Amino acid sequence: MGSLQGRVAFITGAARAQGRSHAIRLAREGADIVASDVCARVSDSITYTPATPEDLSETVRAVEAEGRKVLAREVDIRDDAALRQLVADGVEQFGRLDIVVANAGVLGWGRVWELTDEQWDTVIGVNLTGTFKTLRATIPAMIEAGNGGSIVVVSSSAGLKATPGNGHYAASKYGLTGLTNTLAIELGEYGIRVNSIHPYSVDTPMIEPEAMMEIFAKHPRFVHSFPPMPMQYKGFMTADEVSDVVVWLAGDGSGTLSGQQIHVDKGALKY
Repeated sequence: MGSLQGRVAFITGAARAQGRSHAIRLAREGADIVASDVCARVSDSITYTPATPEDLSETVRAVEAEGRKVLAREVDIRDDAALRQLVADGVEQFGRLDIVVANAGVLGWGRVWELTDEQWDTVIGVNLTGTFKTLRATIPAMIEAGNGGSIVVVSSSAGLKATPGNGHYAASKYGLTGLTNTLAIELGEYGIRVNSIHPYSVDTPMIEPEAMMEIFAKHPRFVHSFPPMPMQYKGFMTADEVSDVVVWLAGDGSGTLSGQQIHVDKGALKY
């Protein structure tokens, strides 16, 4: 019997990478899963390859292989009506909602004054506004269920220490920190905890080494703002290592934590 037996988790950006890992690990602990992903390119300004419907189908198979039920749907988190419908359908199918992992996000590159409106609007729209809409759609169901619960907002190390070349991304992730802390206060009376995690250098398609090297080649001083990880000096973390923290925050073992910013960075932000 897993530590999350009988609970239901709602996860955005679940088709691959961190989102898929979080879904699998939460299912392994006993949770049924409601999974969403846009499974398409959200803007021409986002240059890395997007997730596909096949990726989301693979997440479904992986969750079911853990012996849990899953409801998965292609949803853009900027689409309020689609989000609300998925939440309603998830509650109808599983009877409750206990955990939300607001994971979906995008990353782009460019100096702040050179960003186009499309670059800014896309990153802010998905990462900040889309997460707000996700929380707005899911929180009433958690309150209605009356079981308390845990919300994990996936921010970034860039939500605690801004980095050059992606100011719109940092702005969106700093915004999530403020949203997390406000909700922790507002939801305390319902027994719902809200924490944000701040990963650094996770091996996912969002990491574009070529794009980063292009930025560093043009602006060599920028590289000093991207510190190494003392515990893993070269290379990236795995998504599963981030999931270790997500599973802990979702469960009762972290029951005293709310309104916290958890550094998932192997010490990088201490530089």
